Amino acid sequence: QVQLVESGGGLVQLGGSLRLSCAASGRTFSIYHMGWYRQAPGKQRELVATITSGGITNYADSVKGRFTISRDNAKDTWNLQMNSLQPEDTAVYYCTAVEYGPYTHWGHGTQVTVSS
Repeated sequence: QVQLVESGGGLVQLGGSLRLSCAASGRTFSIYHMGWYRQAPGKQRELVATITSGGITNYADSVKGRFTISRDNAKDTWNLQMNSLQPEDTAVYYCTAVEYGPYTHWGHGTQVTVSS
């Protein structure tokens, strides 16, 4: 089993920055793919960014150039640095981890609200 806990969400003004963190525990040795998704009110959950254990990243077009995903394999954490935040970035952000199987695990989510 893998458990995920997000932190770092909150309220930020237009153009501001936030850093989200995801801490994994449990069977972390089998995780090979990590990421962040988000879900805004009334919308479907969507991919934000992903990173493999080898460091290969992928971003949604809407966040390219503004968000950066990174990971610390030794600490079993991965982060999402969010800059130039816009109101449309307001959502609940979920971290994910995929372990060999494959099995996908989700965190409980952290709220990000961008005020204009």
